[in-house]
Amino acid sequence: MTSTFFASIAATGFAVAFLHAALPTHWLPFVLVGRAQKWSTGRTLGVTFLAGLGHVGLTIVLGLALVLAGLALQPHIGGIFHWIVGGLMVAVGLFYVLRGRHSHSGAETGRAPYASDRAAVLALVTLLTLSPCEAFLPYFLAGMEHGWQAFVALSLVLMVATSAGMLLFTGLSLAGFKRLGLDWVERYEETILGAALILVGIAVAFFKT
Repeated sequence: MTSTFFASIAATGFAVAFLHAALPTHWLPFVLVGRAQKWSTGRTLGVTFLAGLGHVGLTIVLGLALVLAGLALQPHIGGIFHWIVGGLMVAVGLFYVLRGRHSHSGAETGRAPYASDRAAVLALVTLLTLSPCEAFLPYFLAGMEHGWQAFVALSLVLMVATSAGMLLFTGLSLAGFKRLGLDWVERYEETILGAALILVGIAVAFFKT
């Protein structure tokens, strides 16, 4: 796998992580709770960033476990390992596409009152930390043959893309740009994620060099 091909994997991974962060579940709760708690814009964005770190941190830990499992299996299935990784990405992509076709119902986000700011922050950080970006996990496997430097690079890609997406959409909503014509993102996010995973999976399976 060439470094150019790895760069394309990283770029696609960035797009997937950013798009995943555009989901309302990754920014709308912070806007609603921030308004309910009468937080400043800076504090709301700070809590959003903190929750994003937890979200990314758990995803990286799961990615590390996946890579370690892959390294343990690779000596036994070396010649077909790229087919397995590619097939896994296609399978996950198909899952997202199929789920996207059947889950266009808008999630109702309640404005739950909190007794204190500490309780509000803890609830928001816990909510996001315990829901890792599973769509990004196959990218760790796809970059595995480039060694631990690739893992670190992909972790940074995940962190930057997720933080940028969450802070951008939270900030825009707080600034009053709630109607940005982004309904299509919420409606087709899973389909787009699935298509990206399928394309990269096919590339990993057929274009390993």
